[in-house]
Amino acid sequence: MTRKVQIKLFFKSFAITFVLLGTTVAAVAANLSPEAAPAISQYGSRGKEVTAIQQELKARGLFYDDVTGYYGPLTEAAVKRFQKQQGISQTGIAGPATLKALGISVGSLPAATEANISLLARIISAEARGEPYEGQVAVGAVILNRIEHPSFPDTLSGVIFQKGAFTAVTDGQFDQPVSDSAYSAARDALNGWDPTGGCIYYYNPKKTSNKFIWSRPVITVIGDHRFCM
Repeated sequence: MTRKVQIKLFFKSFAITFVLLGTTVAAVAANLSPEAAPAISQYGSRGKEVTAIQQELKARGLFYDDVTGYYGPLTEAAVKRFQKQQGISQTGIAGPATLKALGISVGSLPAATEANISLLARIISAEARGEPYEGQVAVGAVILNRIEHPSFPDTLSGVIFQKGAFTAVTDGQFDQPVSDSAYSAARDALNGWDPTGGCIYYYNPKKTSNKFIWSRPVITVIGDHRFCM
């Protein structure tokens, strides 16, 4: 075999290897799970973040349709109008820069770690001591729902210790011994059980005269608590 033939065979082998490598990389990229990429609100998206985007754009006079939580063509067009106003690249995608300019921040649900279970159980015990088990889980679910809602802090501790949010934090009940049922309720809530159907408020009508909370639409009643949106 001549040197010239050896060189040709080398480059041919190199080209085949390169093509195979590229195919493998493409295949891996194509099969990445949704969790492997950051979630960005864009055309086709649904959820609380989209609702918050529409509400904020509507308040600014840039979104002319009903707030639906669906990121359709009208939402995309409104986002582009806002991006043009703010000097942001007009992609129609609500990325981090656009959300920051809108003042929107939505947290993600915390993992069911022992630390999170302990913290959530403490506020459940303080707020729902004496309530039926489902009602204790429901109180935990409301706290977790607030994390994903744009009107509340983005972390578990942030929601629990938000100023004025829970009287139990300031009246000493939060520091009382935690019931075993509250730990179980915290685990169930962190693992996805939401008896409220997404509520972000609850109250005991016998113990509050707050006009705002009474104005909220009640979704369900569990024990002495009314759960509302």
